[in-house]
Amino acid sequence: MNATIENLMTKFPNRTEFTSAQIKDAAEAAGENPRSAYVNIRYTKKCPTVRRGVYNLESLMPKSAKKPAAKMAIKGVASVSNDEVFVPDFDETFVPWGNFTEIVKVIKSKMFYPTYVSGLSGNGKTFQIEQACAKLNREYVRVQISPETDEDDLIGGFRLIKGETVFMKGPVIKAMEAGAVLMIDEIDRGTNKIMCLQGVLEGKPVLIKKTGEVVTPKKGFNIIATANTKGKGSDDGRYSGAQIIDDAFLERFTITLEQTFPTMKTEEKIVMKHMKKFEKIDEEFSKLLVGWADAIRKTFYDEGIDEVISTRRLCHIVQTYSIFNKRDKAIALCVNRFDEDTKAAFIDLYEKVDATINAPKEELDDDGIPMGGDVYNALEDEDSEWNA
Repeated sequence: MNATIENLMTKFPNRTEFTSAQIKDAAEAAGENPRSAYVNIRYTKKCPTVRRGVYNLESLMPKSAKKPAAKMAIKGVASVSNDEVFVPDFDETFVPWGNFTEIVKVIKSKMFYPTYVSGLSGNGKTFQIEQACAKLNREYVRVQISPETDEDDLIGGFRLIKGETVFMKGPVIKAMEAGAVLMIDEIDRGTNKIMCLQGVLEGKPVLIKKTGEVVTPKKGFNIIATANTKGKGSDDGRYSGAQIIDDAFLERFTITLEQTFPTMKTEEKIVMKHMKKFEKIDEEFSKLLVGWADAIRKTFYDEGIDEVISTRRLCHIVQTYSIFNKRDKAIALCVNRFDEDTKAAFIDLYEKVDATINAPKEELDDDGIPMGGDVYNALEDEDSEWNA
């Protein structure tokens, strides 16, 4: 039986409570009869029952192992993403639009007010939340959700640090303790593993099951989640990774904000600010890009095409233009991610609105002067008279 206890202590350090299945598995690994070991622990040693199927074996452990989990060393954070608590920097390319005013009001209130923001990819959902925190000088924690994200990533888990097993708090707990804004990005990419956040979404103290510690959220703590869908999956297949979120989970969000693309006037400001950032100012190109994207979106909403040009994609085009110095090449490279038919349609549409694309190039003479036309002919006449 001692070998069974040793196996349990090795596999589950700093724990004193175990299920019957865990006891039997540890006994089998120790070469002991699983049922005999379980019966001996359960009935002969009379270890107390914590709840059905869970037993406290503290009395069978060496004194050095009888350390309550709640007294374990709790250190910093290790997580699936950038989980440092910080105040974001203001981004000079940011232009307020859409739901920015509402997001600012929610954060400024310092109320616990879970907010769900949905919208197509690349239309500024995450950026607006970050910049709202920058504007209000509020601490911010961003967590990126994936199908693998679980309680260990979000709430915290045990880690081996310098030979010692310690509990590392996750980004959710860090945000709660700091009274920060917890931004859960792409929450619809998560599986049922994120149901561990149900209690957190109620704004009440949360028990960390692995340590026994109760964490009370500091004033100002709030959750804002972003998603491409409203938690019901993606009907058109655009976001194949989007999951159907449990309705009880969704019901805990107080409001849902729908993020659309900016107006043409606002988007021109965004594009121009990125041109300034990349030191490639071209006002004509800016207007053409925005008009081109708007025409594509209208066709998309009318179900004429399956793809759309996002605001983020326009900013990618501006950056690419600053590198290659050619409008058509910048667009071609940035729409390469689409299928051949869509790519060809997008390029063809742009070529129709930009007169500089496929325009005949002027022939230059040896001095770099355009040949032909009245000015060139006049210069030729002057040269003839001079040579005569």
